[in-house]
Amino acid sequence: MKIVFENSDRQASSRRDFCVRAGEAFSAAMLGSLLQACGGSATSPSAAPSLPVVGGSVASGAVTVTIDSSSPLASVGGAALVQSTAGNFLVARTAQDAFIALTAICTHEGCTITGFQNATYVCPCHGSQYNTSGRVVMGPATIALRQFTTQFASNVLAISL
Repeated sequence: MKIVFENSDRQASSRRDFCVRAGEAFSAAMLGSLLQACGGSATSPSAAPSLPVVGGSVASGAVTVTIDSSSPLASVGGAALVQSTAGNFLVARTAQDAFIALTAICTHEGCTITGFQNATYVCPCHGSQYNTSGRVVMGPATIALRQFTTQFASNVLAISL
């Protein structure tokens, strides 16, 4: 009888081991599927270089940024993430005296947009892409980014709030 008892213990142990291993394999497969769904595609947002970050000051209903020769906004085509106590803004220099400022908050799920590649802003969370005017060029976002009025004089950019 002792032999049967040991055999039953071994069978129970084998079933238990099987169930544990099957559960681990299922969990790993599900995790892999979830990770792939969140950006494992060829258009993965991780491929976009990060925007340079510039600090902005808030005064009189505007965020101001000084633009000198070392600024990423010094040349036409330059872009930066402007951070201030009033929020984060995506800024692109579109002409010698013209800039476009947009909210840096993705309209899909509220992530801060930090990537920029080929004149396109890229959200790091789910890969939404926007042109420098804020229009969606690739989802999942469907709503454009909010644009702010800008003024540029004496090397100071003012973003109206």
